Amino acid sequence: MRAEFNQSHTQREMSGGNGTLHTGNKPVPVKIAVLSFVFTLATLGNCIFLCTLWLKRKRNSRTRLFLSHLCTADLVVAFFQVLPQLVWEVTDRFLAPNAVCKAVRYLQVVGMFASTYLLVVLTLDRYQAICKPMMAITKTSSQRRLAVGTAWGFSMIFSLPQIFIFSRQEVQPQIFECWATFIQPWGRKCYITWTALVIFVIPAVALITCQVRICRTIYLTGRKNWKERIALTKVPTMVAQGGTARGIPSTLLKTLKMTFLVVVVYILCWAPFFIVQLWTVWDPTGGPTQGSSFTVIMLLASLNSCTNPWIYMAYYR
Repeated sequence: MRAEFNQSHTQREMSGGNGTLHTGNKPVPVKIAVLSFVFTLATLGNCIFLCTLWLKRKRNSRTRLFLSHLCTADLVVAFFQVLPQLVWEVTDRFLAPNAVCKAVRYLQVVGMFASTYLLVVLTLDRYQAICKPMMAITKTSSQRRLAVGTAWGFSMIFSLPQIFIFSRQEVQPQIFECWATFIQPWGRKCYITWTALVIFVIPAVALITCQVRICRTIYLTGRKNWKERIALTKVPTMVAQGGTARGIPSTLLKTLKMTFLVVVVYILCWAPFFIVQLWTVWDPTGGPTQGSSFTVIMLLASLNSCTNPWIYMAYYR
């Protein structure tokens, strides 16, 4: 038996892992201003970088495919997560029909899944380039497109529960909201835990593992090259040969730095959000449910989509 998801005691409604926060009170100017800033910065940054990739489309870059899809995923987050929340804060009510409610909730999570899984695919590609170079050399462009398509496919499949969980509901006479309905008493707890695992925890473990192995390989390669140069009494540098001091091509090292920074920012932005989500659902009486710090944590997650393109532009030349 399904029962309505009711959180009136906190005067808010937060979706099962999609980052939408609604206070149910009058519009908050500060929150509206922050959401407007995040939406503008995310849209502007990702569109500019997509145009940059288009202008440099003739350049043979292994990373360009991944970055273009990462920007697309971030635009999905901007238009279907940040923008609806901004409109909701302004109107203080959900004014669209039920089909729009389900579509927006679905696309909100598609963007979250896609941005995460595409980052994992990019990191795995960089891992192969450093730790398994022979595998990376034989990897074709069609295989990379297949990896990107698989990331989008899983994102769309794993987001399907949103269509059945969320609907336009009459919360008061003639007042409708796009709210969630879970099986009581375990439905909400199970769903938020599952989304936290598949959107953040498991991908974060994969990202950190790849980055640690990449750093270890770079360190061991540099140490080996250094010892060989000492033994041969050569000048301890390879920069003049078009590489780096560690024997890794400068272009690859640049993309590695970019990927590492994107992963760090991703974890910093999303970790507080999912920690609060899990804390709230597993400890309803003790978890943070309102206040300025709670609002900042909720908005911090969306900030990731507007920081990524500027990181890409700083390293992609």
